[in-house]
Amino acid sequence: MASEKSKSMTWGTPLRSPAVESTAPRIKVVFGKLRFDAHDVGARYVMRKMVEAGMEVVFIRIALVDELVQAALQEDAQVVAVSSLTGGHLVVGQDLMEAARSAGIQDRLFIMGGVIADEDHLKLTEYGLDGVFGPGSRPTDIVSFIEENVSKEEG
Repeated sequence: MASEKSKSMTWGTPLRSPAVESTAPRIKVVFGKLRFDAHDVGARYVMRKMVEAGMEVVFIRIALVDELVQAALQEDAQVVAVSSLTGGHLVVGQDLMEAARSAGIQDRLFIMGGVIADEDHLKLTEYGLDGVFGPGSRPTDIVSFIEENVSKEEG
């Protein structure tokens, strides 16, 4: 009986972009959850909004900083996004930007969001992150930030 039930279960629907009529290339985002940070409900919501805006999102879950940077290289992503909810954002931000410089991809757009205290925003931007989004940030603001900054870089 259990096997019959498991055959009929669905595991969700993959994220798919709506049919977007545009000749512009899609923005590609590598989105990561790093170290031991497994809380991804908010990250998945933000990723959904990115996909709805026509972006291509590659989700790297529970990765090391070097793995995220390698994924950004392999995917040729314009944006590297990190969600941090466990309080290690200063260490992760510094390590991420050092790894990006070592790999020669510090020219990509790097953003971080999650439970990040206001007083840590400046430090993260000093490390090289382009955008920091703390509690209460709206996903539409994150999407707009990406669209504005990627078009500036490419234009």
